[in-house]
Formats: sequence, C-alpha cells, structure tokens
Amino acid sequence: MIERTIERGREFAFTSADFERVRKLIYGRAGISLSPSKHEMVYSRLGRRLRALGLSHFSDYLTLLEDGNAVEWEAFTNSLTTNLTAFFREEHHFPVLAELLKRQKGNGTISLWCSAASTGEEPYSMAMTAVETFGTLTPPVKILATDIDTNVLVKARQGVYPMERLEKMSQERIRRFFLRGKGASNGQVRVRDELRALIDYRPLNLLDASWSIRGPFHAIFCRNVMIYFDKPTQYGILQKFVPLLHSDGLLFAGHSESFHHAANLFRPRGKTVYEGVAGTHTAGR
Repeated sequence: MIERTIERGREFAFTSADFERVRKLIYGRAGISLSPSKHEMVYSRLGRRLRALGLSHFSDYLTLLEDGNAVEWEAFTNSLTTNLTAFFREEHHFPVLAELLKRQKGNGTISLWCSAASTGEEPYSMAMTAVETFGTLTPPVKILATDIDTNVLVKARQGVYPMERLEKMSQERIRRFFLRGKGASNGQVRVRDELRALIDYRPLNLLDASWSIRGPFHAIFCRNVMIYFDKPTQYGILQKFVPLLHSDGLLFAGHSESFHHAANLFRPRGKTVYEGVAGTHTAGR
C-alpha cells in the first residue's frame, strides 16, 4: 500500500511517516514535542532546507540527518525552534529581579543566566534592569545568555533591531539604552555597547547530557521554554538547574508554565517565580 501524502499537490513529497520521523528526530535532539497539528509548520520550515540542498523528498532529507550530517543537524534544529520574544516580556518579573539585585549589593559580581536568549530581547531587558537598579552603565552584573539556535544568537550579539520592536518601551529607556540608526540604518536601533558588554552569548542545548557552564547564578530565566517539553524532560532540566542556582536565587518561568510536578525541587515564590526547596542546593553556600 502506497503511503498517503499529507496533502497532495505539494512541491515536495511529505508523507505521514516523514512527519513522524521529524517528530522523533527533533524530540531526541532538542526535547521538543511536536503535536500532530504542526505538520504544516514542519513542511513550510523544512521545505526551505530541501530547496537549499536541491532535494525533492523529505525522506532523502531525513536520511541525511540520520546519517549524521552535523551542519544540517544545526540547520534542522534552528528551523524548528520557535523564537517568540520581546523586550520586557512578562513585565512583572523585572521588578522581582530588581529586588533580588538590590539584596545582593555589596556582595561582589552578581551572575544571571538567560537560558533561552533567542534574538536577545530578554537578556538585554535583564541588563537594563541591572543598570537601572545600580544607577550605572557598568553594574556588578554578568549575564550568561544561551540558546540552541545559533542563528538567533548572531542577531542577539549584534543587538540591532527595527524601531517598532521598541514601541512599548518608554522614551527614557530608548534614549538611555539605544542608538538610532542613520542613513542606510534609518528605522533601526542598536543596543549601547555598555549594555552588550554585560552579556556573554553562547550556544547551549538544554538536553545535552552535561552543560559547559558554571554557577552559582543568582537568577535563572527559563521562560516559555518548558512548554515545548514533556514532563519527564522538564523534570530532568529542573534537576540540572538545582546545583547551578545560588542558595537564595530565583528561577523565572513563563506565564503558562508550572512546576508542580517538581515540587521536591522548586516551590513558588511569586507569579511564575520559584525558589529551591530547602536542602536541594549545593551552590552558593
């Protein structure tokens, strides 16, 4: 029996079996659990890779991945990673971060980790909060910003954005933290160098067996990431956060994320803000 193509008349042959292979591959690589409703998104995003490689069938493309093509694995993962972000998204978290920073004044360098940096809006928002809290463009704060998608990290390091991305930001913040483009760059802004200097961007897959980073961090932002993982995967990542979080540090989650299934590791400290359960931390003591 010939396998049914998900939709006829398409540029590339894309069967139900192909889609299941994609689901298995991205789950194994990045822990992303694709729902059956995502086949249209998968076809659209990976179709660009087939065009770039001159392939006609998804089956050939997926065999290329299964054969271990490292370059294409990176492109495959980047293609299926969703990067929805904004400056000061979920704004209620940043006053909490500011209070945490105030409590650490005089205790040396404060380390923060943004574990899903995307195109940089979140770590730059963390940096702006630090500058405002300490009243200087050189606060005693270092921010590690990681993401599995190497393409977005390039954009984050550049710190260049269209002006409309700042439409919800106050004019005071815009004047203080951004430089307006001129000529060919008209309509764009660039984050000030002092702000960019506070952030170290690195690629990191949260599903890797080990992470080449060291704590303790006073705050870990892992927002709107866990929704793409199943509960066992979430729990495994949360377990690895524990020794990296300072004993009085905080974990920030996304608005639709809840860690009730990891109540032995983290307990609520506020609206989608968590602290470690007593006795779980090994860092910062």
